Amino acid sequence: MSRFFYSLLLYLISPLAMVRLYLRSRKAPEYWQRKAERFGFFNLPPSTKPVIWVHSVSMGETIASGPLVKQLQKNYPDHRILITTMTPTGSAQVRKIHGDSVEHVYASYDLPGAIKRFLDKVKPVMAIVVDTELWPNTIAACHKRRIPVLIVNARLSERSARGYGRFSLLTRPMLEQIDMVAAQNDETARRFLELGLPERQLSNTGSIKFDLDVSPEVIAAGKALREKWQQGMGSDIRIFVAASTHEGEDQQILDAFKTILTNAPEMRLLLVPRHPERFDGVHQLIQDNQLSVVRHSQGTQPSGETRVILGDTMGEMMKLFAASDIAYVGGSLVPTGGHNMLEPAALNLPVLSGPHVFNFEEISDSLVKAGGLKIVNNSEELAQEAIRLIQNKNEYEVMSRHAGEFVSANRGALDRVLTLVSRFVTA
Repeated sequence: MSRFFYSLLLYLISPLAMVRLYLRSRKAPEYWQRKAERFGFFNLPPSTKPVIWVHSVSMGETIASGPLVKQLQKNYPDHRILITTMTPTGSAQVRKIHGDSVEHVYASYDLPGAIKRFLDKVKPVMAIVVDTELWPNTIAACHKRRIPVLIVNARLSERSARGYGRFSLLTRPMLEQIDMVAAQNDETARRFLELGLPERQLSNTGSIKFDLDVSPEVIAAGKALREKWQQGMGSDIRIFVAASTHEGEDQQILDAFKTILTNAPEMRLLLVPRHPERFDGVHQLIQDNQLSVVRHSQGTQPSGETRVILGDTMGEMMKLFAASDIAYVGGSLVPTGGHNMLEPAALNLPVLSGPHVFNFEEISDSLVKAGGLKIVNNSEELAQEAIRLIQNKNEYEVMSRHAGEFVSANRGALDRVLTLVSRFVTA
């Protein structure tokens, strides 16, 4: 498929994209708000400062790129930072992490007209794309205007590589127009080369997700939250957090937790769905399982009867991890591909995950080998592993230490990425 036919197809299906936005807005109204931005219609405050454009598709990428953006602000004080996201949760994280120190708009769809309007207004001196958002028209337009494009924290699963490979007439020219790909790992680097990325445009920097910012304030906030819960539920409770769960996964978690309770009655479940539009449904599901639940968003003090806390807020995941003892990382007992297991590992939590971790395959493999992560295949195995860790203090401490050491040993990608950035942007 050539870029002409790709663009024609996008224009033909763009009404369907609007229908999808509308349908999603019925559960999350933010999807319909500011919809004009997705077609390049927006206004920015007037400024003469040059713009560094950072694209982080959603919440996870925005959190991971937080330290990078802050360092860009420090290194290039005479520049403005514009962050684009595709989702409202990503937008909310931009404001939560950076406040008014950056600009934010929703990313334009990869339509030639929308991209032209976006670039005409922003006039970025560089585009930094977090993870792997490869949009042929956007990259071609930047290349034509001599705007350097740097893909940082790039990851490319085997499945995604096969998909790109089916459209080599579109993929290969696009890759040749990218100025630099900063790959997370050797497998991603190899797949990019096989798809046609010139070797001179590739650097294996590692993952900036290892350089996540675990501030003393976050740890203190997590400790204070736990102490509050202990006042109501008892000082001997242990917290099992199931983070970023998806549809079809919550019942498996609840089944495992009920088994855990019969063997470790001091355990309490902190259940955190990935998407806010699911909060109410998961709350009802917990009640349907005859488990007493409080909603974290309401600030209700748990009681001695409480068995589940529903983590129904956004942007507090690190604080919730800091309040917990054991972490299960969701999106992995269902074929979603998993989520970032480095966040709980950085807080020295033993980490459990389901088998579907193709979005984090090398990190998960390495964390398993390091002794900080255990893969479970179903709810029964999840319950068994959680019980084992609670009942065996030595195994718990060893796994906890290995998780934290693994993250510490792999830091440094952020500095390597900033070195690449300096090739294209002058302070």
